[in-house]
Amino acid sequence: MKLARTDRFKKAYKKLTDEEKKAADKALSFLVNNLGHPSLQVRKIEGTRGIWEARASKSIRLSFELRDNTLILRNIGDHDKVLKNP
Repeated sequence: MKLARTDRFKKAYKKLTDEEKKAADKALSFLVNNLGHPSLQVRKIEGTRGIWEARASKSIRLSFELRDNTLILRNIGDHDKVLKNP
């Protein structure tokens, strides 16, 4: 599966702490290799069309879309902020 990052995702990722980046990188590895990994707790974001969320840590979430064989990373950061603007 291919990975694509939106500009918003790239900017949000840069704002993460080193520890948060480490958790995010681990979650991204799981996403690419096993979308159903239990630690990710992947689920569709209510009220959206085809936007999903995954858990990187207790407080960090990332949102993404699946198109063809590409995982499009949309946003990452604090749980509430990501779900408000996936």
